[in-house]
Amino acid sequence: MAFAPAKFLADVRAEAARVTWPSRRETLVTTGLVLAMSTLAALFFFAVDLAAGWAVRVLFTGTN
Repeated sequence: MAFAPAKFLADVRAEAARVTWPSRRETLVTTGLVLAMSTLAALFFFAVDLAAGWAVRVLFTGTN
């Protein structure tokens, strides 16, 4: 099977033409949601880490 660069590029161009690209607004909304969810996840895990650290400290030292 021979490699034909011109046919490959034509196939790539045809495939790219079939792609439904998101609008600018859809991209910005999706980006905002990803950033918001990442922030919420970071805050959640920060709180869990603080609670776990406190629990370990109380367990091993007996003080608050």
